[in-house]
Amino acid sequence: MSIATESSAKKKRFKFEVPHPFAILFGVILLTALTTYLVPAGEYDRTTNAEGQTLIVDGSYHQIASNPAGFMDIFNAIHGGLSAAAGIVFFIFIVGGAFNVFKETKAIEGAFGSVSGKLQGREMLMIPIFMMFFAIGGATIGMFEEALPFILILVPLAIMMGFDSMTGAAVVIVGVATGFTAAFMNPFTVGVAQGIAELPTFSGMVPRIFFWLAYVVVSILFVMRYAAKVKKNPETSITFEEDKQRNIDSVSVLDMRLTRRQGITLLILLGTFITLAYGVIEYHWYIQEISALFVIMAILIGLVNKMGVNGTTMAFVRGCQELLVGALVVGFAYGAVVLLENSNTIDTILYGISGLVSGLPAVLAAGAMFVVQAFMNIIVSSGSGQAALTMPLMTPLSDLIGVSRQTAVLAFQMGDGITNIFSPTSGLLFAALAMGGISITKWFRWMAPLFVIQFIMAILFVTIAHLFVWPA
Repeated sequence: MSIATESSAKKKRFKFEVPHPFAILFGVILLTALTTYLVPAGEYDRTTNAEGQTLIVDGSYHQIASNPAGFMDIFNAIHGGLSAAAGIVFFIFIVGGAFNVFKETKAIEGAFGSVSGKLQGREMLMIPIFMMFFAIGGATIGMFEEALPFILILVPLAIMMGFDSMTGAAVVIVGVATGFTAAFMNPFTVGVAQGIAELPTFSGMVPRIFFWLAYVVVSILFVMRYAAKVKKNPETSITFEEDKQRNIDSVSVLDMRLTRRQGITLLILLGTFITLAYGVIEYHWYIQEISALFVIMAILIGLVNKMGVNGTTMAFVRGCQELLVGALVVGFAYGAVVLLENSNTIDTILYGISGLVSGLPAVLAAGAMFVVQAFMNIIVSSGSGQAALTMPLMTPLSDLIGVSRQTAVLAFQMGDGITNIFSPTSGLLFAALAMGGISITKWFRWMAPLFVIQFIMAILFVTIAHLFVWPA
């Protein structure tokens, strides 16, 4: 073997790869098992309030006999976690399957083509229109990775309209990530977290809509300010040199129109959201009823688009397959919780954490919960997986330190989403930048001011929620 070949082989051999979420969470399970030998067993007394929520009795903590995890307990925890999270896991499968039936109708692509064709001479309107679309998708159907194909549409479209590739990428990435972060009806973050916190699904929607709107408006203004500067002087573009080398095919970008069936499909989706909101508010629907609603939506969309029984079913199955990892990650995350619960150490951990923050005002503790969730998202990039891993701890902790459970859910969703536009483990971010031909370092430099603004806004929202919206 030549020296060059041997050197190349070594580089390939030692190339770092980000661990798979299952590998990360199994590592968490191993660490959790070790923790059961280091942390003494203990428990709080618990009671049930009028709403059926299980509450910890403050001041009732006491130590009990130790029950550390054995060798087989580590592997049993995976099945135990999946069993404990079965309701949420199947909810994710059903929602994912239903939305894939919608996605395969290409209704979104048709709507994009119809709108973009009417923006000639009013190019600046592209930014708020498309960003609002992605923000609504992130806030309602949990759109995130699904936005990735639109990079191939928006990047060339932005350049054609006199902007640059950074603007096109930002419309997609910032738009969908902003909506996802401040979501008011995202089944994969808000829905899962509220289910674990024993709160009515999608409750507290009205204040979340206001938080979402403020978050989205600030993000749109940030992107528009940059785009206006590039429109006035293209040489100020951070991607000016790269964009000069691009060969844009205008026909493939603009030659798409919304069909009558796709229009009806969008109306079915809108009707589903209206029905969901009404059912949650008026009849206190939970995961089972909401899942049934999405199944009905999938059937109606299949009928309207003449997909046939098998076509609709296979589209539904493909959607389940796409969310297989995300759904099972929830069960893996629950495995760590199962170990802590079976070893009677989870309450001891809560007792220790509450002792650390008990001297802080509750408003500072609420902000600290957001910061913890933001760092956790770098390790566990799945929103539903992070909810399953952290909310079983954050829910009783919020009870102990005087923070409402709704505020704890808000801190989770804000923390889970905010690092998606800056995290090295964000699959959407790096894939989108690669597809858009944008340097990672240039993205970080361009994005840093908005990240700081959003971080400050998130802390303000959590603080406002704690003080005025959902006081404990």
